[in-house]
Amino acid sequence: MKMTGMAAAPAGKPPAPAKWDGKETVLFPLKDEEFGRLRELIHSIAGISLSPNKKDLVYSRLARRLRTRRLSSFTDYIGILESGNSLEREAFINALTTNMTSFFREAHHFPILARHLGSIKFNRPITIWTCASSTGEEPYSLAITAIEQFNSFNAPVRILATDIDTNVLKRARKGIYPLEQLQMLSSKRMKRFFLRGKGENDGFAKVKPELQQMITFRQLNLLSTDWGLSERFDAIFCRNVMIYFDKMTQQRVLTNLARYLNPHGLFFAGHAESFHHATDLFRLCGKTVYALRS
Repeated sequence: MKMTGMAAAPAGKPPAPAKWDGKETVLFPLKDEEFGRLRELIHSIAGISLSPNKKDLVYSRLARRLRTRRLSSFTDYIGILESGNSLEREAFINALTTNMTSFFREAHHFPILARHLGSIKFNRPITIWTCASSTGEEPYSLAITAIEQFNSFNAPVRILATDIDTNVLKRARKGIYPLEQLQMLSSKRMKRFFLRGKGENDGFAKVKPELQQMITFRQLNLLSTDWGLSERFDAIFCRNVMIYFDKMTQQRVLTNLARYLNPHGLFFAGHAESFHHATDLFRLCGKTVYALRS
């Protein structure tokens, strides 16, 4: 017996280890010079500032790419990246981005959002943008908040969920999660917003279609010169993203984000982020919640 709309293969399971000549592990020496070039590349492509002590992490995440492409050195791999190969650059970004998320993470933000949604006098859909949607827990939490605030599955809210990592976006669109990832949700929310899997999908749950219909998922690199957006947003969630950028990159991204926030909109940041260097753009109006500087 299958859950309505449930995918046959549950999302969220890691792929089997890549193999090379029958072995699962092959050592590729990562020289300091190569590591430095990889740090420069991920910074130029995605804005991520990797600290010098991340060499082991970079090796562990990229060695699989060398095995997949049957390369013998990181220098050969760097050559492919520097040639502008778009598919490999996408895989490179996907390998080095960190996707730590959960439902209703930093829970103090959601009552603030609910009050904000209720205060907006609208003659159009209310718009929310989450800039680092990862595997979908954040945008679905936003959708749940909106439905509860308006007490309707037809809440007048549209959510744009973007991420630079195409792999996590695929998982987010499916909206399927192991039950252990949903333990923090009340039984009331589980019953109202999720479909439990049965049979081969036992142990998983899928968000209801009404939530998925509120959200548009798309790939977006915050370092791009053109984000391809044509509207401003009533709320922007960009949480725990700036911590991966240096100050100069933060300023550039924050300046662009400010242009897409409605005059009375709210900007939600992560608990480890502060924008003392961007007081010309934003003013603090709550715990890691900002408004535009008037």
